[in-house]
Amino acid sequence: MIYKKLIPSSLLGRFLIIVFVPIFTIVILTTLIFYQTSWNIISKRLTQSVVADINVVIKLIDQNLKFKAISIAKEDFKMDVVYKKNTNLNPLSYKKQRGILSKRLQQQLNELKRPYFYDISNLNKGAIIALQINKDLLIITVDKDRLYSETAFVFLLWMIFASILLLFFSYFFMNKQIRPLKRLAIIAETFGRGLDAPELKSSGALEIKQTTNAFNQMRTRIKRFLKQRTEMLAGVSHDLRTPLTRMKLQLSLLKDQKAKKELELDINEMTAMLDSYVSFVRSETPEPIENINLNKLLKDIIKNIDFEKHNIRFIEKNIIKTSGRPLQLKRAIQNIIDNSIRYSNKLNIEIFLNDDGCVIVIEDNGPGIPIKNYEDVFKPFFSLDPSRNKLKGESGLGLSITRDIIRAHGGEIKLSKSSYGGLKSLIQLPI
Repeated sequence: MIYKKLIPSSLLGRFLIIVFVPIFTIVILTTLIFYQTSWNIISKRLTQSVVADINVVIKLIDQNLKFKAISIAKEDFKMDVVYKKNTNLNPLSYKKQRGILSKRLQQQLNELKRPYFYDISNLNKGAIIALQINKDLLIITVDKDRLYSETAFVFLLWMIFASILLLFFSYFFMNKQIRPLKRLAIIAETFGRGLDAPELKSSGALEIKQTTNAFNQMRTRIKRFLKQRTEMLAGVSHDLRTPLTRMKLQLSLLKDQKAKKELELDINEMTAMLDSYVSFVRSETPEPIENINLNKLLKDIIKNIDFEKHNIRFIEKNIIKTSGRPLQLKRAIQNIIDNSIRYSNKLNIEIFLNDDGCVIVIEDNGPGIPIKNYEDVFKPFFSLDPSRNKLKGESGLGLSITRDIIRAHGGEIKLSKSSYGGLKSLIQLPI
């Protein structure tokens, strides 16, 4: 919807809208009410005073006291008077103006019972009022201060100033309240990427303190759980290697070749699983963050591949550097490449930059994976063909570990159909 696009995404922006819209509405309504009431009353009183003074001048002229009338108008009433004999009123010489002031001035001049016309189009130079007195024309210029009050504009300026001041203090206060939430978001993102995040200091409003304390408790529980899981997997892997070694020795003494081959497949499968467990444990072990040259990392991975057996094409459009855990990242990318060369003889690796960061594309001409299983293959112990896994020595943890590592670095991995007919793996990493 349109209104959703207009609403700011940040909490601070939404709060300012919540504050600004009511204030703006109040200012508009107050202004309208003021103009309809106060300004109307002020205009009526001002025009009444001006017309009353004009009436005094007219009465003096009617008494043949023209010079006295002109003198009083100029000195006492702040009016310039021009008296033209034998001159008729020409309405075309004057411009009326709409508005409250014009309406009120017209109402008061009507009470004089004399032909008139007025021009308030240029009020800064004064209001011009022309009246027909018998055969003569009386032209009066009234000073702006007599008809116009600055009260309205002063009031509006104060309203605008108060609104801006209120918005400023609202922004300052709300920004201070949101600051702990921003810190919480940064720490949560850091912790979500698998990096060690410090414990947050509880501050701000009560609800924010509760959220911070809940996050700290969650962080402690997750770290304890990961430690326990790591220790358990390491212990299980170590304990199982000893009986597997004994089984391999006993297997060498077995004379039945058919049974020996089947048992070797089972032992190889269990060994591969243990190796995966160990690799998984290592991926959870803290590793210092370093600057990584991704181009060099990819070259280090493919340099040990048999190029005569596999047709490998490596394209690098940019020299790309990022920060992360080099051993973990190398293990993740190597898992993808190892899977490709295990089932194909043609491999295309490309690295380049886009708007979201770094992109690593790995394509092969193997059998590929059905579209419906693109997400399933990242699940631990999932297998498309269990018998194939036994032959290849797979455990079903490789891709699961790979995605965990890439996501811990703030990236993502996606699968699709390759242009070579096999599988296309796209790895997106921040830089």
